[in-house]
Amino acid sequence: MLELFLMAFVTFFVIIDPPGIAPVFAGVTEGGSKPWRRTMALKASGIASLVLVGFAFGGAWLLGAMGVSLAAFRVAGGVLLFLIAVDMLFEKRTERREARTDEVISHMDEKHMEREDISVFPLAIPLISGPGAIAAIMLYMAEHDAWAAKGMVLAAAGVNILMCLVMMLSIDLMMKIMGKTVAAMITRIFGVILSALAAQMVVDGLKVLFLA
Repeated sequence: MLELFLMAFVTFFVIIDPPGIAPVFAGVTEGGSKPWRRTMALKASGIASLVLVGFAFGGAWLLGAMGVSLAAFRVAGGVLLFLIAVDMLFEKRTERREARTDEVISHMDEKHMEREDISVFPLAIPLISGPGAIAAIMLYMAEHDAWAAKGMVLAAAGVNILMCLVMMLSIDLMMKIMGKTVAAMITRIFGVILSALAAQMVVDGLKVLFLA
């Protein structure tokens, strides 16, 4: 069980990228008061948790309703995660996050900023519970029938969302400690790890498809 938790934790950590959330949150909430930023962080974490839990328990039903096998979904999920890994390695993911941040900020002015609710978009979706995280939690939950194993997967996802929350609540300190250089370094290192995990998912899926 511990091995499953660690594997799921690393997968979610690489996909969700809590250190990478910090500079985006700092940019999108710049100029807002601390109470408003705290509210956005709490709401975003709660919404992201609900999204992932919903797909964790409803994902298998959705695949069955669409006539998609787990092996096929594993291949598709692996390809998706590999593309995310490539984006992380070449900083395309960071560029898109910053573009979303600029887009949100452009629609705000200082007078009305705190009336905007950015907890759903872009914070909860797609920054925390994006396509990669959704695909990963659906795969892990579908591969394990035991409730103890499912609990480990949910716990791994929950710990990562909690890390995002801590990052957002202590954003000023986090940005002083990390800075953009360290955040970029972390993103690229875990991009390599994610590419290996994605390749393994594709290989496992292809084995089932061709040997069935």
